[in-house]
Amino acid sequence: MKVLADLCVIPMGVGVSVSKYVAECEKALAEAGLTHRLHAYGTNIEGEWDEVMAAVKACHERVHAMGAERITTSLKLGTRIDRDQSLQDKIDSVRSKLD
Repeated sequence: MKVLADLCVIPMGVGVSVSKYVAECEKALAEAGLTHRLHAYGTNIEGEWDEVMAAVKACHERVHAMGAERITTSLKLGTRIDRDQSLQDKIDSVRSKLD
């Protein structure tokens, strides 16, 4: 099943700046071969359910390996079975209504 996800991984106890941890998570998503887009407060991901969940797990593993002892994550998921839909489809739908 295809899923669209919005992921926000926040390492705790590592200081104010978390960009190096976010960058490591972005690398994990790229290595997984998933379509993803970084935004100001997280990352949108699209792919097959099991591949996306494995990539989320990889993000956690890599951020822990960097020394973050605790991580809190927000994950929003969307699935639909009536048709295929990509992240870009959703953006295009809204933009078409702005004209």
